[in-house]
Order: sequence, then C-alpha cells, then structure tokens
Amino acid sequence: MSELTGFSKLLRKNSTEAEKLLWRHLRAKRMLGFKFRRQQPIGRYIVDFACFEKRIVIELDGGQHAENIKQDKMRDDFLKSEGFRVLRIWNNELFEDIDGVLETIMNECDISPSPQPSPTKGRGGSSYCSGN
Repeated sequence: MSELTGFSKLLRKNSTEAEKLLWRHLRAKRMLGFKFRRQQPIGRYIVDFACFEKRIVIELDGGQHAENIKQDKMRDDFLKSEGFRVLRIWNNELFEDIDGVLETIMNECDISPSPQPSPTKGRGGSSYCSGN
C-alpha cells in the first residue's frame, strides 16, 4: 500500500463534521446515481470527494484555506490539468445552506431533465438522469 493510500484511509476514519455531513448525501450513489469517493488520491494530492464519471472534485474548505490560497491554486491547477472541475465549498456554507450546496453539485454534474416520451405513445412524465 502506498503512503498516500494509507494516509487517505486515515483521513476517512477521521472525517470532519462537514465531510460527514456531505458524505451522507453523496455516498452509495445518493447524488442522482453518481458514484463519489471520499479522501481519494489523485496524483500527489488527496481530494475530499471525487466523481470520476463526471470528472468533478469537491473540496470542503475550513478557515485554514484562507491562508493557503497559493497552495490551493496549485492543487486546483493540477486537478484541472487532469481533466477535473474543482468545486470548492466553505464549511460554513455547507452548514448554513446544505440544500443550496447540493443543488450546486447537481448542476456541476450537468443534471437536466431527460426528454419526455411522446404522449401519443401512451407514456408521459419526466425523470432525471441517474448517471448510470
């Protein structure tokens, strides 16, 4: 096991309250059928959450990130160079507006209503893409 993989397992065991809260909404394909992984190594970094299918990384930022702007930009630039979109969410934003945060994540996953079947065929209604 690589050092990074071992450290990511330790981070999963010691999740922050913000990570636990968001994970309850992302785990087990609860985000509209998309699989998210937590504390996932990508390159030399460990990201908070990643959806490889949609190439999205979600980073939860606490107060320490206000002081780490340069390091966060280098990290984001690397992830973008690997084809990921990086979504940074402040912990307080998550706690104060979980519904808004979840809606933002859904939008990043490019979720849109699927086309409605023709009513003349006897079927109607709409559903959302499950990502499967």
